[in-house]
Amino acid sequence: MAATASPSTSRKDIVSHKLHFRMINEQQVDDISIEFFYKPHTITLLTVTVLSLMYFAFARNDENSDNNLRVGLLVVVSFFLVISVLAFPNGPFTRPHPAVWRMVFGLSVMYFLFLVFLIFLNWDQVKTLMYWLDPTLRYATREADVMEYAVNCTVITWERILSHFDIFAFGHFGGWAMKALLIRSYGLCWTISITWELTELFFMHLLPNFAECWWDQVILDILLCNGGGIWLGMTVCRFLEMRTYSWASIKEIHSTTGKIKRVVLQFTPASWTYVRWLDPKSSSQRVAGIYLFMILWQLTELNTFFLKHIFIFQASHPLSWCRILLIGVITAPTVRQYYAYLTDTQCKRVGTQCWVFGAIAFLEALACVKFGHDLFSKTQIRSVLLWLLCLALITLLCLYGMVWYEQNKMKTCYAQSEDCDDHSVVASCRVARKYVAAQQDSESNVQPTKNRRRNRSALSCGEKRQSTN
Repeated sequence: MAATASPSTSRKDIVSHKLHFRMINEQQVDDISIEFFYKPHTITLLTVTVLSLMYFAFARNDENSDNNLRVGLLVVVSFFLVISVLAFPNGPFTRPHPAVWRMVFGLSVMYFLFLVFLIFLNWDQVKTLMYWLDPTLRYATREADVMEYAVNCTVITWERILSHFDIFAFGHFGGWAMKALLIRSYGLCWTISITWELTELFFMHLLPNFAECWWDQVILDILLCNGGGIWLGMTVCRFLEMRTYSWASIKEIHSTTGKIKRVVLQFTPASWTYVRWLDPKSSSQRVAGIYLFMILWQLTELNTFFLKHIFIFQASHPLSWCRILLIGVITAPTVRQYYAYLTDTQCKRVGTQCWVFGAIAFLEALACVKFGHDLFSKTQIRSVLLWLLCLALITLLCLYGMVWYEQNKMKTCYAQSEDCDDHSVVASCRVARKYVAAQQDSESNVQPTKNRRRNRSALSCGEKRQSTN
């Protein structure tokens, strides 16, 4: 009987894992406010598609060959996004609408295929393609060729400091705020921040714009832009963790102001999952997975600077900021899927968006190596090896510090749980209970839904708090 029961149990486990994977990576909208936006309209969409193709094929002037190519390429992208809405999975998010994240996944697939196509071209063909997209790129120059970096570092004046607060500084600050919202961990954010500054030092011989004065790198970059952005992002995270999520259908709201407010809130999270990358019982595989996450993050950041240096375009060019926006958008579902893969024992494989993101990062690096062989021929192997060694040591030390901090926090909570007057103990207990709740939810195979309210449970100190999975 045991021999016959084993294959059946194994099949049930496989089916359970597949269903669990779909729950994480293909979230469904359970409570639909406006049914029209969530019903399939395939026939209507097909009709609109055919009519649009008829218009673009017969109603426009096709005498300009370059314009024909541009319009044709734009139409191909548009209709690929239409197919993405119909065929691709929802992804881990449902706000503002699952169709948005299907199109994001479609854009990432198209960018991945473009990179595959790009690496099979030669340098002359790449330049021809770039000049066809934007003829002004023929006269583009590298920023490193027209600017000086890390000069007169001993001269520190208010005018010089204020000159560094440009649009890129605010972009730097906002970028770190978004990174904190995605990662939701002070430890990981600060580790990435510090290791990135080391990355700039070790790759300074290849990218001159990495050279910075000490006060620019330490005070302006690490403390103000990075630190301020991390603080802002984590503050928003704490606010969203304590918020009560109770969503009403727009049909149940009678006032016009209430309906408008509900529409605006559609662009906010449906729920907020408490994130805990490491805990005192983290396995070596989980630590290795987080280390790989840090390496991939550094590689993605490096690609940004190598691409614009090798293919010669300014940071303000649409090729630069469009690529940054695309990577930023697809990073959100990627981090969520990768976190589920590391922390959820029922999740046996990474999500599709996570897979595509990893492929994009390595293909971008491959394109940089292929078309930047003159630049990489100047690589100092010693600097690269030292960078890898320092990155490994600092990352492991920070991960160890995070685990040690969580261990001591839990010990303090359980040792002083009877002291109800100590507010710091209450806060520690809250963190510990969040961890326990998250572990229980992971083991019971329960995922957050947009209409699930946070239940309030009694604390040992007589207080009440919200808990969510």
